[in-house]
Amino acid sequence: MMLGAAGFGLVGALLALKWRREADAARSETGEKLGAMRAALDEFESLLAAMPEVTVIWRDTGIEPAVIGPISTLLPGETRAHAVLEFRSWLEDEAARELAARLTDLRIEGRMFETSVTARDGRIIRATGRLVGGAAVVRLRPSGLTVEPPLRGSALTRLPSPAEAQAILANLTIPAWLRDRDGLLIYTNAAYLHFTRTLGLKGERGTAPDIFDAPTRERHLKALEDAADTIALTEQHDLAGGLELVLFPLSGGSAGYCYLPVSRPKPAENEKSEPDLGHLTTVIDALATPIAVFDKRRQLTHYNTAYARFWGLDTGWLNTAPDEKAILDRLRTQGMLPAEADYRDWRSKHLMSYALTTPRETPWYLPDGRCANVIAAPATGTGGVIYVFEDMTERLALETRHNALMHVQRETLNALSEGVAVFGTNGRLKLHNPRLSMLWKLPMNALGNHPHIDDIAAACGQAFPEDGHRIWSDLKQRIVDLNPTRTDTKGRINRADGRLFDYAVVRLPDGQTMMTFMDVSESANYERVLKERNEALIAADRLKDTFVQNVSYELRSPLTNIIGFADLLASGQVGPLSEKQRAYTDYIRASSANLGLLIDNILDLATVDAGIAQLNPEVLDIPTLIEKARAGLDATFTGGEEPVNLSVEIENDLPIFVADGTRIVQVLYNLLSNAARFSDPGSQVRLKVAARGPERIAFAVEDDGVGIPEDMRSAMFQRFEGQSVEGRQRGAGLGLAIVKTFVNLHGGTVLIEGRAPRGTRVTVILPANAALALNAGE
Repeated sequence: MMLGAAGFGLVGALLALKWRREADAARSETGEKLGAMRAALDEFESLLAAMPEVTVIWRDTGIEPAVIGPISTLLPGETRAHAVLEFRSWLEDEAARELAARLTDLRIEGRMFETSVTARDGRIIRATGRLVGGAAVVRLRPSGLTVEPPLRGSALTRLPSPAEAQAILANLTIPAWLRDRDGLLIYTNAAYLHFTRTLGLKGERGTAPDIFDAPTRERHLKALEDAADTIALTEQHDLAGGLELVLFPLSGGSAGYCYLPVSRPKPAENEKSEPDLGHLTTVIDALATPIAVFDKRRQLTHYNTAYARFWGLDTGWLNTAPDEKAILDRLRTQGMLPAEADYRDWRSKHLMSYALTTPRETPWYLPDGRCANVIAAPATGTGGVIYVFEDMTERLALETRHNALMHVQRETLNALSEGVAVFGTNGRLKLHNPRLSMLWKLPMNALGNHPHIDDIAAACGQAFPEDGHRIWSDLKQRIVDLNPTRTDTKGRINRADGRLFDYAVVRLPDGQTMMTFMDVSESANYERVLKERNEALIAADRLKDTFVQNVSYELRSPLTNIIGFADLLASGQVGPLSEKQRAYTDYIRASSANLGLLIDNILDLATVDAGIAQLNPEVLDIPTLIEKARAGLDATFTGGEEPVNLSVEIENDLPIFVADGTRIVQVLYNLLSNAARFSDPGSQVRLKVAARGPERIAFAVEDDGVGIPEDMRSAMFQRFEGQSVEGRQRGAGLGLAIVKTFVNLHGGTVLIEGRAPRGTRVTVILPANAALALNAGE
């Protein structure tokens, strides 16, 4: 174990020594690489410093940019590195504005650029802007060329030749040109070509257009010939609102340039002039749109009441001309500015508006739900900014509601089962839904191209060769009809493939036409089948009524003979009868009476169905009516069959009963026979008559039979409804149908209900005076 531990320690020591040597070697190698990198960095910095150019690097909007290179190449005698960023101090005004605009586009939108600008001492500076590793880099390098400022009068000197003058004119930012001895153009610079494009002039056969006509050119040549060689000519020209021209002779030709004269008051020494904007106060205060004007020092100079109201700022504080940065900070403290993760970066980008050369629009979504379109425009000649805050809240809300409404309308149209097509006044399809494509087999992409109705007719003609083109040609006459008095139309289309469409043409208020198509093929088939079935049922019902009436009348004659002979046999006039013969005769008489009653009921029902049934109301005696019904019931149970035990209860002081006596007897008889039908022989049947108020009388028949199941009660009122119920099954065979029919004729009602523990109660409620009830119903 001791030897093993010693060996393990020795191995560990050797490994540690090896790792230490490797770490020292790596550290030494890293130091050498770091030194090489520092040397290379120093070398690159020396090279950049020795280069005749200046490089400006913006790594972060919140940090001052780094300036590398000799500043003296751009600004002789200047030692401050950041003086190069003061463009207006060493560049021409137009060049300074252009470079500031290019720099703003580079830092905000990442637009790279290459351009040439003119310094105040006449040098041409080449400026290049790039994005390198997320940083904005601008390189400024003098080109070695010098542009002399426009000369006037005796200060002009003759240039040796047009070729030598061309190098100077090419770098001018104002329109310049060279002419030969005959006054024809031989060279124009880029500013000249841009100027002619703005005037809408075009040259012939690839040559530059001439801004002067022939007489003006001849006048210029003559003036140059008459002038001394060292004197240039200047004149005013009415082209483009008044140009000032400078012309001077050259050996073998002439040169010239033009510019718009600018009249400015002469500033005091060491002071730059600024135009007076005092008149703006009255103008912008009358506007309802919030407006604020800041000078080049970013101080508020003008604002209107709408601006103070829009941002909720105190006018007393605004009148102290606060800095825009202070205004932004106050608005942020009050929670009025858009929510930004990096407020300083957002503010820095916003304050770049002072370097703008053209107006810029930026939407601000405020925390209170408003949306402001901020328009920042440079204040010409002052270096300041004019802000216009356009409240877009209502407009966006209207657009949102409009888009939502259009979305709902589109979804609604797509969900309709009708095909919808809206055509404009020019006959082109403006709006449609997928159902239209399905009904007419038209591709959706073709409909989405707003085809003309003729194109749709042609496409339908291909999809339905038999009649597709003809149908749409007829529809076209209704769609393109511009008659102001035309009305909406509708109709049905029977297509050759068997489909039926109901169409409607609706004229819209804006002159457009909407057409809808509804496929009614299935419903039309159902309608046709139902109509045919209804006609068949009507014919069958008419045949049934005719058959019932004919059969009933035909049965009455032989039935009368049967009853007559049966009565003759029962009277004994033809001889005595045995008991068995008398029983048979009683059965014949009872059956004949039942058959006669059945025939009478059938005839009555047929009369009611035909609508010719009439009541003969008269004052009735209720006990007499009951006795007649009892007599009919006794005649039914003859031949030794035990009749039911009928008990009658009639209340006192019943109102006077006015009704058709014959019909009431039939009602009572059918009620009693129906009760006997479902009762055991010899059981009791009760008839109760009671008043229901001063104007109605109720007849209630109760039995103790097996009762009528609830699912069969409604069938008891149907005609010829055969139901098998335990009992003797005696009756007229029409159930309670005849009862309900006659009760309804009197204006009454029928109720049927079960009794506990067994039995049935049928109640008929009739008006005491049926004549008055019928007259009131009419």
